[in-house]
Amino acid sequence: MFWGLHGLAILWGGIGYYSSWFPAAGVRLALFWRFGSRLTPAAAITEIAVQLLRGIVSLDDPEWFYAAARVASPVVAYGIAVALVRSVSHRSEGSLATAPMPLGLASVAAPLTAVAFASPWSVLRPDFTEVANVREVIASLTAFAVGDMLGVLLVAPPLLYAAALMNGTASLPRHFPRGGHVVEAVIVLAIALALVATLATIGLGLPATPVLLAIAWIGLRFGRAAAWASIVVTALLVLPRTAGTMPIDQRLALHMSLAAVAVVGYLAGSFADAETRALAAVARRDRMLFQAERLKTLRAMSVAVIHEISQPLSTLSIEARHLAEISRGADPEIRDTAALIERKTATLSTLVRRLRRFGGRAVDEPSLLPIAGLLDSVQALARPEATMAGVAIRVATVDPDLAVIAQEVELAQALVNLVRNAVQACDDNLVEIDVAREDDTVSIAVTNRCRNRPAGHDGMGVGSLVAKAIVDAHGGRLTRAQTGPALTTYVVTLPLAGDLA
Repeated sequence: MFWGLHGLAILWGGIGYYSSWFPAAGVRLALFWRFGSRLTPAAAITEIAVQLLRGIVSLDDPEWFYAAARVASPVVAYGIAVALVRSVSHRSEGSLATAPMPLGLASVAAPLTAVAFASPWSVLRPDFTEVANVREVIASLTAFAVGDMLGVLLVAPPLLYAAALMNGTASLPRHFPRGGHVVEAVIVLAIALALVATLATIGLGLPATPVLLAIAWIGLRFGRAAAWASIVVTALLVLPRTAGTMPIDQRLALHMSLAAVAVVGYLAGSFADAETRALAAVARRDRMLFQAERLKTLRAMSVAVIHEISQPLSTLSIEARHLAEISRGADPEIRDTAALIERKTATLSTLVRRLRRFGGRAVDEPSLLPIAGLLDSVQALARPEATMAGVAIRVATVDPDLAVIAQEVELAQALVNLVRNAVQACDDNLVEIDVAREDDTVSIAVTNRCRNRPAGHDGMGVGSLVAKAIVDAHGGRLTRAQTGPALTTYVVTLPLAGDLA
């Protein structure tokens, strides 16, 4: 692939060593963004090998090492730029940290970083880049930046989307864009292109401003995919015209205009998509808060109902026990009936006590909570759904001395959510819950085996988000790990009670 793309770039050969459209840069960025900067050494070796085969680098040259380093420097620059953008986006908040904005930033930062790495070669060894003076150095570096940006913005997005489709992390759109939106985008772009053509006809050149504003509008209105499609349409009109024998200064001017259009349009579309995702996250959080308020109201109602039931039930339990005692010498049928009434009453009393423990006033305050008792409650709550799904829940033996300071209802809800997710995803009918002590913390691991990607199921998909929020509120952390072939584990880590006493 690199061989063919390097050969294709010759048609748009820029001033000096660089091409003013370099599609291999798009493949390079897509690989680094998909697999990480750890791919940098392999990519550098691959591109050096391509240039060896094409004769750009020759082992017979006494300075072949410097020539190879010149080829590898932009590859290293891309790896560093991608790593920096990912690091900054992970630490940031807001639109800049919301996909696909980081990719848009990397698409601009990587070519500029590559130019910075190439600058010393152009200044100190102009013979490598075939330039003779300062003007040509500046022009060659400009062609480098423009060519890489165009290659990245035209080639990387479809490659990454195709990889996401193959990996299952993206899906084809379920619905085509609305007809009105398509018509609006086509009309806006057509008017801009017609205006540029009119200005060129009357001798005013080929200004990029109309197309730039049009594609920025399309990106902000309809997102990154629409912006990229508009950029491709514009590029298909420009690139065939600039290939071949066009004067280099004219080609560079047109490609600079096209690069400006591509950068502005792609960033505008990325920003629009990031804002859409951020708004969706806010709406989802609002739904969660509304659900929490409803649960709080329901709990208050249940406390009142439990209070009304518990008093007569206590009397009924005493009387049932008394009835069982005095009927021991009676007719077997009466004795058995009295014993049944006592058992049912005892079961009902146990249920009411559990409900009072979950719904009483003490639940609002953190208290000492044994891990063993917590897992017993979680298993009891999750077992009915697991049984219906044909899944067994296996809980490891727990040290009775392990305890945390927590709100039992909330923490039990977090673990139940994780167990439910594991039940829905597992394919060997077994979910395991293990507990381990690590210094001053205790870890609760929920593990399931899933050899195949689980099919989607109904729901908002907020169970793990709720669990993470609850665990964070208790001073802990929730992490996910692949602990073995097809094994998925969610680990809740909490400080032991001794740290908070």
